[in-house]
Amino acid sequence: MEQYELVYKELYRLAYYYLGDVHEAEDAVMDTVLAAYESYGKLRNQAAFRNWIFKILVNQCKRRMRRFYEKQEELMEDSCIHEPDYTDKTYIQTVLQSLSEEERLIVSLIVFGGYKGEEVARVLKKKHSTIRSKYRRAIDKLKKQLEKET
Repeated sequence: MEQYELVYKELYRLAYYYLGDVHEAEDAVMDTVLAAYESYGKLRNQAAFRNWIFKILVNQCKRRMRRFYEKQEELMEDSCIHEPDYTDKTYIQTVLQSLSEEERLIVSLIVFGGYKGEEVARVLKKKHSTIRSKYRRAIDKLKKQLEKET
């Protein structure tokens, strides 16, 4: 799949910034590639490969985030004190975590994935104006977060 080789780095970058963990990102990309390989024959328009595989990745990342939050809830129920471990996160990841899941996804697709607002709207099945306003709000949140910490 030579098309995959063209987007691998972008897939990994998006997964990494979305999930905030190297291993989770690698696993998400691997699961994405397997899912894409299994259903590649169903792809009717080869020119749509890039958007198609990114949709698969977004769904994989969302699944992983749901599982992560479910585990966090179980851990919080099991222990009285929960101290998050931020020692392995980079500064940008920490700041990105202040966004909602949807905001983080939109920012990651646009900033790290190089997608345009219209493309993100198609991937997420939302109006372009909605994506544009959510992106602006997320960027404003990030600016405020950065100003607060400096």
